[in-house]
Amino acid sequence: MSNRQPTPRPITIAILAMGGEGGGVLADWIVAVAETAGYTAQSTSVAGVAQRTGATVYYVELFPTPTTDLPEGGRAEPILALFPTPGEVDIVIASELMEAGRAIQRGFCTPDRTALIASTHRVYAITERIAMGDGRVDGDLLLDAAHRGARRFVGADFLELAGQAGSVISASLFGALAGTGELPFDRERFEDAVRASGKGVESSLAAFALGYDAARQPPPRPARPRTAGGGPVAVTIGSRPPEDPAVVAATAEERRRRALADTDPGRLVGPALRDRAARVADFPEAARSMALHGCERTAVYQNPSYTDRYLDRVARVGALERDPRGEARLTAETARHTALWMCYQDTIQVGLQKIRRRRIEDIRERARTEPGQPMQVREYLHPQLEEITDTLPARLGGPLSRSALFGRLVARLTRNGMVVNTTGVVGYTMLWTMAAMRPLRPRSGRYGREQVAIDAWLDLVVETAASDYALACEIVECRRVVKGYGDTYRHGSESFAVLLDAARELRGRDDAATVLAGLTSAALADEDGTALRAAVAASGTESARTA
Repeated sequence: MSNRQPTPRPITIAILAMGGEGGGVLADWIVAVAETAGYTAQSTSVAGVAQRTGATVYYVELFPTPTTDLPEGGRAEPILALFPTPGEVDIVIASELMEAGRAIQRGFCTPDRTALIASTHRVYAITERIAMGDGRVDGDLLLDAAHRGARRFVGADFLELAGQAGSVISASLFGALAGTGELPFDRERFEDAVRASGKGVESSLAAFALGYDAARQPPPRPARPRTAGGGPVAVTIGSRPPEDPAVVAATAEERRRRALADTDPGRLVGPALRDRAARVADFPEAARSMALHGCERTAVYQNPSYTDRYLDRVARVGALERDPRGEARLTAETARHTALWMCYQDTIQVGLQKIRRRRIEDIRERARTEPGQPMQVREYLHPQLEEITDTLPARLGGPLSRSALFGRLVARLTRNGMVVNTTGVVGYTMLWTMAAMRPLRPRSGRYGREQVAIDAWLDLVVETAASDYALACEIVECRRVVKGYGDTYRHGSESFAVLLDAARELRGRDDAATVLAGLTSAALADEDGTALRAAVAASGTESARTA
């Protein structure tokens, strides 16, 4: 029988990070720590498809220098793997909560073996952003999966900690790795690796220290407890999990409490709007916060008189509220969707948003520019014919929208898009001129169409609320299918028209609200209207329109 001891296995580490987060630097630091301790270390990386459709996976293996006798002809150096093997990873470091979910989904993180270190902030994935409806993955589900899917979970907002130190997230995650004690190296050796890099040493060490301390604190728990029993957790990336009725009720109550805490007009609006905001006191308590935000939004979008029009519209529906002391769903959702619709995106609004001082300051902060350091902000714009003509006065925009010559001219000038330097004299002046057209907006063709459509929608809500409160609420909320611009906006508008026609036909049916809610979900299921057409056909309505 051989007296040789079993060959030690390497320590395996997988790092999942997005572009610009310093995942490669983090891997290099880990390698440096191990090599100074006499370990054999190797790191590799496999890039994702893009910065957020797939994070880069950095893989590190650390192998203790062999101390056992090697057989004759044996290798003096180990053969290390190039990519993590599911179920064989000791430590997973995720730069964002979704990436922790991906690691669990891919089998890199397992409850019998893996220590998971993850930042708890969210950067929404492309699949979440492009969803027609609310495509966000439930953060509580991800947190719960992190706790249940790892042997040990260490979590904190490491991005925020890095920001406090003026560094990047890789430094605070490196500190968290040291703080866990999962690697057999002391803190000084980790800090020496940062010093040896020679770049941003002081800020990196400050972030390291914050991450180190955070790793020694209890990790965050989901805000909502799971209602199901134990067992493995399935994380489906890119879709929102089905809601439990108890969770829905608890969320509604929490939303109501937040709304009641935000009913002071002085909190959200300035002196110029204080008289308008005082009208909100007549609304149900749970709807006041939303209405105050609507006041501010409509005033910034156009003027205080536009806010008066907004409040008149909300008050008209609020007078029919059947749940004034509860969630006040009808009034609150009317306040929300009316404000969003009245503040539709046009070229004037685009110009205004691009030149906001707050936006430029935020870009400077994110770019970490020094005071007085030159910075350029370039916008990529691709205006369409209707976006231009809709901004012009109706008497001018209408004929131009039908002009083949003008259409060809616009297509030729914009076919490759436009690059505008917001921080340059010419670019800023152009955007400022667009924003300065705000007083002319009420004369534009689109403004007239939108106001007529808003009133028609609210007319239907008012007519329905008297006999079917639940259906009226669904009519209000089906407005959420309209979003974006260009083809996306056009498709959403067509679907919205289908839903309103269906709502008119459904009035009087006991299941009207349920059916309309299903049709709205179908409208959000795809971009070509296939699901909506099928749902309309199955609903028993005979709408003349098609999605």
